[in-house]
Amino acid sequence: MDYNSILGVVLAGGQSKRFGQDKSQVQLGEKILIDYILLEILDQFNEILIIANNDIKFLNSKKITKIEDYKKDLGPLGGVLTALKWIKKNNKDYKWISTFPSDTPFFNKKCLQDFLKNINDKDGKLFFIKSNDKRHNIFGLWSVDLLDKLEEDVINKGERKVEVWANNVGVKTINMEFKNNDPFFNINTKEDLEKAKELIKTND
Repeated sequence: MDYNSILGVVLAGGQSKRFGQDKSQVQLGEKILIDYILLEILDQFNEILIIANNDIKFLNSKKITKIEDYKKDLGPLGGVLTALKWIKKNNKDYKWISTFPSDTPFFNKKCLQDFLKNINDKDGKLFFIKSNDKRHNIFGLWSVDLLDKLEEDVINKGERKVEVWANNVGVKTINMEFKNNDPFFNINTKEDLEKAKELIKTND
């Protein structure tokens, strides 16, 4: 994969209902949560788009642009649609977007590199990561060619579930095996945050 053809996209537009506050802004160790993923992907892409509906803090970089969802309350698929429409509106040359959540502090750039190097872009238009045979629907590579189909299904047909939409379109997966800590551990609850704090201490 040609990294120059990919726009990095962090989906931070969720309401964090289970957590009780915007978890992208929660302090974990020396950083807020969203900065963990940004630091891992910042030097991998020419530009990174953050999609967030709140006025959030994040790593200061000229590479990073923050925009709000094209339409609110459409879930992660709405965030993907927003990014694809941004590329078109701004006449960008990107052929793909690579999507990331804002709540996975242990994800690292090697996972991204391994994912992308195992993709043949002639094999499909949508690719997801699997770890130990569990599919991660937010860690994806989406072709800009999916824009019209996605807009039709999300806006006109009301589709909200990434899992269902991806299966209908046809998604390929790249599986990775991890014997120890899973880098795809994500923080949904306050209990998850406490576990992450313990894991950070262990890794120090």
